[in-house]
Amino acid sequence: MKLQRSIPLLAVCALCLPLSQADEGMWLFNNPPLKVLKDKYKFEPSPAWLEHLRKSSVRFNNGGSGSFVSANGLVMTNHHVGADCLAKISSKEKDFVKIGFEAKGNGDEPKCVDLELNVLMTLDDVTERVTAAVKPGMDSAAAEKARRAAINNLEKESSDKTGLRSDVVTLYNGGQYHLYGYKKYTDVRLVFAPPKAIAFFGGDPDNFEYPRYDLDVCFFRVYEADKPVKIEHFLKWSEAGASEGELIFVSGHPGRTERLDTVAHLEYQRDRVNPDSLNLLRRLEVLLKGYADRSFENARRAEDDLFGVQNSRKARLGMLAGLQDPVIMDKKRAEEKALQAAVNKDPKLKAAYGDAWDQVAGSLKTLVKIREEYNLVERARAFNSDLYAIALRLVRMAEEGAKPNAERLREYSAAGMDSLKMQLFSEAPIYEDLETVKLADSLGMMVEVLGAENELVKKVLAGKSPRDRAAELIQGTKLKDVAVRKRLAEGGLEAINASTDPMIQLAKLVDPAGRRVRRTVEQQVDEPQRQAYAKIAKARFAVYGSTVYPDATFTLRLAFGEAKGYTEAGKKVPWSTTLGGTYAHAEMHGNKEPFELPKVWTERMGQVNLATPYNFVSTADIIGGNSGSPVVNRKGEVVGIIFDGNLQSLVLDYIYDDQESRAVSVHSAGIIEALRKIHQANRLVEELTGKNL
Repeated sequence: MKLQRSIPLLAVCALCLPLSQADEGMWLFNNPPLKVLKDKYKFEPSPAWLEHLRKSSVRFNNGGSGSFVSANGLVMTNHHVGADCLAKISSKEKDFVKIGFEAKGNGDEPKCVDLELNVLMTLDDVTERVTAAVKPGMDSAAAEKARRAAINNLEKESSDKTGLRSDVVTLYNGGQYHLYGYKKYTDVRLVFAPPKAIAFFGGDPDNFEYPRYDLDVCFFRVYEADKPVKIEHFLKWSEAGASEGELIFVSGHPGRTERLDTVAHLEYQRDRVNPDSLNLLRRLEVLLKGYADRSFENARRAEDDLFGVQNSRKARLGMLAGLQDPVIMDKKRAEEKALQAAVNKDPKLKAAYGDAWDQVAGSLKTLVKIREEYNLVERARAFNSDLYAIALRLVRMAEEGAKPNAERLREYSAAGMDSLKMQLFSEAPIYEDLETVKLADSLGMMVEVLGAENELVKKVLAGKSPRDRAAELIQGTKLKDVAVRKRLAEGGLEAINASTDPMIQLAKLVDPAGRRVRRTVEQQVDEPQRQAYAKIAKARFAVYGSTVYPDATFTLRLAFGEAKGYTEAGKKVPWSTTLGGTYAHAEMHGNKEPFELPKVWTERMGQVNLATPYNFVSTADIIGGNSGSPVVNRKGEVVGIIFDGNLQSLVLDYIYDDQESRAVSVHSAGIIEALRKIHQANRLVEELTGKNL
């Protein structure tokens, strides 16, 4: 694997300016980078332009992004974002992930079992109310409870008033709090998906690489009252698509970045989090690959999980490489020292914010002592089973539902209960053999880490081996039946306490230990960090002004950049590939999996304009979660869709660089050419382009 090339160290004096003329930033829609866009690109997006793009953008609850692309509720995202739905509505006889799908009419569009889409309708700054809940002199435990109560109540008040899904979003690691109101859609149906062989052409070897040749698209339709919704805000299609050097925008939901973290926090990520995550991912990859190799049906069942693990493993390797690059870490240290120097130079700033960095470091020392137990027990790494996750939700929902809303754990607050129940009562298939394999391995890992004589380990295993205990639990539970889940949920604490289901019993056994270690993390790690990072954010605002974008939080952000190639190892890498290059790429690899084209692609090659742009790269600032984000031009027209970053972009979790880092998109012209000439999806093409074929 090629490591991230070192990024030149900036002079410390340049750090006085938080924003350069680079195409950097995952910007809030209520604080867009207007000055940079005007100065560098001579473009000023109007409030109406921004509102239209915002309300055309869609968040997928399974971790991706998308956009409305017709007035009839048509939504475009990536195939790999839609694969969760595809897998859940597939069967041994019809594997829609593998063979693809095309609905000939609205009546043929199958419903996804548990997919929720969100559209951001309102944004309000509620920082003052959230921070006012924490009174001077409160210890961290009282502060955490007060802050959680304020957030839970704000969300419920907003949800009751507006009918929108209401989420309080933490920005700048605690420096600001915004209340987001989302229009929620839960009747989402599949319209079109290409075969995986072309959606993920090149497979794991080409993942995070460039040049690329993927038709990584998937189309859904949103319904209400059993009819396609009529959408006011949707993105018109550009058949010409992006051109080299053109200004483009990306509207999506980047998952999480760590760019504003202290150096101590980044060192913790480098030395603890990423290595441990890689070890876990490697373990899971071996487990799932072994299971998948036993039969074609096993491979189908494990496919989505295995892809996620392999994708995460490769991403983590790139992230770790960035943190292990001394040039990058030196740059981070220089940035931190520059801000600290500015704070210490001003007596008022020093008194108010000077101790924040030490507070973060202190919280990390606490976390190191308990992180293994927290990950295994509360984050359920020791209980890798969908059925266990269902059981724990039922147990906690009963207990939390009996409490006042202000006192509940965040994920069981009143405002989020409908979304929680949608997931809990999902009709998605659960495969006992796969569940048993995963749970047995994770129980074995718990024994390895905590030791066979650990009291909780002994109680969980109940005198059996991890394999036998997993089989007993999976075979004995009735939670595969959605009707059983609903009865337990409706029965509340009384039903949970009376249940003899072995998985419910396990969740009840583990829950107290999970709550105990969670309280420690929330009160002695998270709350001190929020307070410390709030100070750092205020210091940054005081020194640099408001032109500082927050870290990503899986909420809607605006990025921008140019459709632009790059130079790697002295070789120029072109800004785009072509459909013709796809056939050459397949031939170069002997047309063997994962470089084997679907039969329809080879049969209809003669009908295709091989010079059509297919995939392209840009300098837009993106990260995981941006998958499926629309790429638009100055007119707000779709010119592409984000589906990946190149290998050099994996460091973007921690630092922006536009020398080699690139976002990778499918070109709108390539999409239309493939849909029209190869897949002959005329109904879909007509809806996208507004033209009758």
